[in-house]
Amino acid sequence: MSFQQGLSGLNAASSSLDVIGNNIANASTVGFKSGGTNFADVYAASLGFGTGAKIGIGVGVGAVQQQFTQGNLTTTNNPLDLALNGGGFFRMSQEGAISYTRNGQFHIDNEGYMINDLRLRLTGYPVAASGAITPSNPVELQISAGQIAPRATSDPLAGELRAVLNLDSRDSVPAVTPFDFTDPETFNFSTPLTVFDTLGVVHNLTTFYVLNTPAAVGDPGQWTVHATLDGADPQVVAGGNLIFSTSGALEPASAVHTLPSWALTSGAVSPWSPGDMDFTGTTQYGNGSNVDRLTQGGFTSGSLVGVGVNADGIVQGRYSNGQTRSMGQVVLASFANPNGLLSLGNNQWSLTSISGPELIGTPGSGSRAVIQAAAVEDSNVDLTKALVEMITAQRNYQANAQTIKTQDQIMQTLVNLR
Repeated sequence: MSFQQGLSGLNAASSSLDVIGNNIANASTVGFKSGGTNFADVYAASLGFGTGAKIGIGVGVGAVQQQFTQGNLTTTNNPLDLALNGGGFFRMSQEGAISYTRNGQFHIDNEGYMINDLRLRLTGYPVAASGAITPSNPVELQISAGQIAPRATSDPLAGELRAVLNLDSRDSVPAVTPFDFTDPETFNFSTPLTVFDTLGVVHNLTTFYVLNTPAAVGDPGQWTVHATLDGADPQVVAGGNLIFSTSGALEPASAVHTLPSWALTSGAVSPWSPGDMDFTGTTQYGNGSNVDRLTQGGFTSGSLVGVGVNADGIVQGRYSNGQTRSMGQVVLASFANPNGLLSLGNNQWSLTSISGPELIGTPGSGSRAVIQAAAVEDSNVDLTKALVEMITAQRNYQANAQTIKTQDQIMQTLVNLR
């Protein structure tokens, strides 16, 4: 008589209960992936031909496989909590040692690195001086807390000033001359715009529009543009008048005008001009004068006030001047065989020869997940299913114990034979 089958069944059921217990214990662990026990029957080795009467000698645990199915996403109040909705792993670094995780609970340390609770640093693509993301070897992502420099309205990177207006074709030439920006009787319309000098100091640019040739039969309307900076030294903008066709459209040749220069006392470049103002799209229709669009690309200096992560993994800093800056891009690693990864505990895995090499890419590329900020991925343990599995494993344990008990009773009967 053999007790081996029953003993192997007890061991297998015990291993199954261990796996189920581990799943239940981690039901609230962020990013945890549940395990499943795979069993295999056991036969004694034989050099002869097999027969239909061969009896197995029990069961063994073939493998404990982790189930990399998607967990539910739960929102949080931390903008640096990142949940993966799809495949792949965050790539973490600790003094050059790389590991992988699905736990996206991140925060910023005193050096500006994005780290998890184990102080492992999140890796990604760096950002170039121009602000462009540079796909290269992933580096440890670091958030700069420094201020961003101001950009003058006149800076080429700021682009041209844009003004899209409608000037009322029904207006008459002002009865009072000459132009005086303090006297509304000397102009038809005006509009203010905030501009920034080379130190980021705010100035108020006001443009004034004076009708000097009204629209008539076969003749276009013409408007002279004056400008003043901070209420001083009004000047006529260079480039001539705004000239409209009889259909009310602005003639392309009169669309771009150069604003005057003014002496500044802020310590910035002086004299200084905000640059060219593009009036393309401005019209002269029989409606009241109004502003449709008035934009400029300058800004003052700004301090970092917040950090967020987009669905494509780009880390963006938000600044007190309303600007945003890319600070890097989170990368994700995928594997040909995720079940070949070595579990390190603490929600970390490392690659092995069985998993295959890491395949690095940006979120949303290929089969890789997209990122949801201010959220975490819950454990994928189904508690109801785990409790049912635990009952089944308990029954299996009891049944195997019963086979040992029965074998013992039979053995005792044989011993007692006379």
